Amino acid sequence: MRITEIKPSEPKKGRFLVRLEDGVLLRVGEEELLRFGLRPGLDLDGETLEALRAFARTSGTKAQAAAIIGSRALSKRELQRRLVKKGAEESDAQAAADWLEDIGAVDDEQYAAMVACHYAAQGYGPAKIREELYRRGVDRDLWDGALEELPPAGETLDALIQKKARGDLSDPREVKRVSDALLRRGFSWPQVREALRRYIEIDED
Repeated sequence: MRITEIKPSEPKKGRFLVRLEDGVLLRVGEEELLRFGLRPGLDLDGETLEALRAFARTSGTKAQAAAIIGSRALSKRELQRRLVKKGAEESDAQAAADWLEDIGAVDDEQYAAMVACHYAAQGYGPAKIREELYRRGVDRDLWDGALEELPPAGETLDALIQKKARGDLSDPREVKRVSDALLRRGFSWPQVREALRRYIEIDED
């Protein structure tokens, strides 16, 4: 299959459009141009063309992955999911995510700490943060390390109790309403009980 034209891709710097004689357009990077010695008039045999298509596909996925991670932080698994959703092959999505991890553009440990810090600042407790880390595809081995970096929950719980306590906390019904709200935000019962004790006496049960 003969190459009829090669020109830079206008919207994507460092990418090139390679037009074949059958009208098919391949999008490749500079690496593919050099690796295959691409030039107008070059006749590609079937095996070379298939190899070029595979390299172009992988290269395109890497470029797409770099653009995605450049606009917002994601976990490695989130990035892979997003690439597949956009049409990438699973193997290409994994290769692109591995590549970005290797060069430090994707760092799940740093990302886990960032997510934990963000949700803690929003007034959420450890259970809710773990739930969010799971949803975002962060490996469980990184959860405890991220949570250990957070400040003690006491001040957050005090602020939440003051905000949510509409009535007299000597009323058991009001205590239950507030404690249920704190539990839903991902704090453990021992944490909630300790915080409530700073305001009232409560039963061990």
